Amino acid sequence: MLPSLPRSSATRPRKRKIWIPLLAVGIALSTVACQQVQVVDDSPQGADVTSAPIGDQTIIEGGDLVMALSAEPDRLDPTTSSSLYTRYVMQTMCQKLYDIDAEGDIVPQLATALPEVSADGLTVTIPVREGVVFADGSEFNADAVRQTIDRGLTLTGSSRRSELGPITDISAPDATTVEITYAEPFAPLTAALADRAGMILSPQALASLGDAFGDSPVCVGPFKFVERVPQTSITVERDPLFYDAENVHLDTITYRIITDSNIRAANLRSGDVQVADSISTQDVGALADTDGIGILQIGSLGYQAFTINIGNTDGVGAAVGVIGTPLAVEAEIRKAFSMSVDRESLVSSVFSDWYESACSPISPSSPFSSDASEACPEFDPVAAKQMLEDAGVPIPFPITMEVTNTPDTLRFAQALQAAVVEGGFELSISPIEYSTLLDVQARGDFDALQLGWSGRVDPHGNMFNFLSTGGGNNYSGYSNPEVDDLLTSAAETNDSAERADLYGQVVEIVQEENPIVYLYRVRSLTGYTTDIAGVETFADGVVHLSNVAFVEAE
Repeated sequence: MLPSLPRSSATRPRKRKIWIPLLAVGIALSTVACQQVQVVDDSPQGADVTSAPIGDQTIIEGGDLVMALSAEPDRLDPTTSSSLYTRYVMQTMCQKLYDIDAEGDIVPQLATALPEVSADGLTVTIPVREGVVFADGSEFNADAVRQTIDRGLTLTGSSRRSELGPITDISAPDATTVEITYAEPFAPLTAALADRAGMILSPQALASLGDAFGDSPVCVGPFKFVERVPQTSITVERDPLFYDAENVHLDTITYRIITDSNIRAANLRSGDVQVADSISTQDVGALADTDGIGILQIGSLGYQAFTINIGNTDGVGAAVGVIGTPLAVEAEIRKAFSMSVDRESLVSSVFSDWYESACSPISPSSPFSSDASEACPEFDPVAAKQMLEDAGVPIPFPITMEVTNTPDTLRFAQALQAAVVEGGFELSISPIEYSTLLDVQARGDFDALQLGWSGRVDPHGNMFNFLSTGGGNNYSGYSNPEVDDLLTSAAETNDSAERADLYGQVVEIVQEENPIVYLYRVRSLTGYTTDIAGVETFADGVVHLSNVAFVEAE
């Protein structure tokens, strides 16, 4: 367990070291070379704790584990889903071609090695496992990989399309080899295949279920789907067909939806749940001091942001429309809003220095971070109010903000509401249940909303989908040809310094136009009871339960 330490904004940041792979054209480098990155750790509690290892503890085979989820996942379809909480559940059922580890390295999972890329960067070859079956007993092979990636490119409503890049062809020349051909080199491919785009789906289940695949997903994984009770729980059970079944110890995992952080903490204390995600910064100190409870913590690659609808009239991915409101039309009004937010003071006061302010989609821990991507807009509410006066709009200028109806989010929303008054804004808060807000966001049925993104190891995964014209997560309806060109160029180069420069240029433009106003980064705080071991959480925000076991008390 972690000690309870004083929480002071004057606490000197400590540095930790993580290893993040340099991404080559389509791959993490196929050598063992990595780039060491200095990362600032602003948490009042100190160093990252990413796992509770089993070590030499005695495993109690079997048992039913319950994890408290802070929000309900969206549909359990890796091709279309957009929720972090869906990733929690799918992680136990749907293995990927690649994964990331505690150091941020990309490592093979259903693939047997990192991809090989042709000299011109246009052909990517991926070797995959043999002797593996899906949970329905059908064979996993290269053609199943081909079908899954093709579905990501072609399915209506796919959120994976722009993650996969300009693919012109996918083939399976034999059962263990996949070849992907590109129109242009695409550096972020391996990182994309270390997330939902790389979760391989059973072709047999796809053929029988079609668009209803997410109602009863079938993949290769330590666990397989059992049932979902809407708004209540999702249950998975051990899959005896899994190729590494001997290292799976639990009988079942039930993900119980508990949106109130106080109730999650109470259930953790009582032992009714063994794992709880998104521990509130108001609860973490007391929980860390409680016998029988441990806390995992790690900084995030993602962000929390204020998204403004400037052109999403017909749903995400559709052609940009015209909304016509001053907020949507006038970039100066959006910039004035950004200038009205004292991010550092706001985040410090609301979250007791556990979280850190953020001004861009690129984490300072990223090897693609730069001075431009770390620069913050000036906090100047007086100038912001003058900009509103110059725009000739009513003051206070009204904005309705949709938010999730969770206690921590509402506390932040109310603090933000008070903070922007001096800049001339009147922020109305409209609380909505999380999965409903995801639908509102996708439809474009909002003025502004506050939601986050859990983050990816490659900045492409944090930017392209959200900022490129027609991107799968471009909820703001933003379209800027210069940004499109910069993001495309960044994906086509193997030079990490050049990529960092290009992403920095994008950040500079976005901070002028502000379709998304970046606000802060969470610190992933996961609670667990010490009668289990093997739970892990990494910087992409996902809590891993696949190899968890109950253990005998020491």
